[in-house]
Amino acid sequence: MGKLGGARRAAATAAAAVGWAALALQLALLVDRLGPALGAWRFLGYFTILTNIGVAAVASAVALGRGDTLGGSRARLMAATSIILVGIVYSVALRALWNPTGLQKLADFALHDAAPLLFFGLWVLSPHGALRWRDIGWALVPPALYAVYALGRGALDGWYAYWFLNPAEQSPAGLAASIAVMLAGFALIAGLLVLVDRWLGRIEDKTEAPNCKA
Repeated sequence: MGKLGGARRAAATAAAAVGWAALALQLALLVDRLGPALGAWRFLGYFTILTNIGVAAVASAVALGRGDTLGGSRARLMAATSIILVGIVYSVALRALWNPTGLQKLADFALHDAAPLLFFGLWVLSPHGALRWRDIGWALVPPALYAVYALGRGALDGWYAYWFLNPAEQSPAGLAASIAVMLAGFALIAGLLVLVDRWLGRIEDKTEAPNCKA
């Protein structure tokens, strides 16, 4: 394993460890506050939580040296796009809505700040050049599925994790616009990641070419 491979494995291990620890802490806090059943139900209602589960799983696959679907370029793109948007949306639209303290503040920081930075670092250190523009569509799958899931959950118990997906706080047209803007944001970030991936791939190819001739 070269230096880059070692750095990638270390970054994956750090991202996985922080992710799983933060998820366990957040679940424990919700269960302590709401009880086991409601705490677990609310835990699985947040896009942040579901994204961090996916990110921790992908990081774990990379740390274990798996190059299959879970650790592949599309999975890394989907995870990177989602976790980057988690950090951006939280900072822009949600951070000012509350002021967590104690262990909740630690969990909040790990899930919304540390996880995006660590996984983006892992993404940069990963192999590049395999993504195509059509792969942007894969990055839209998680938010599209979550929108359906969140609206279905909310219709059952009246609780919505995010105001911009709450039909009670906006008109049907406003809700549709919120979902469209959300998907557009994911497409933009995914497009930028694909662009960077192709650029880094060309750099990697040029770096490897002299070694192939030697």
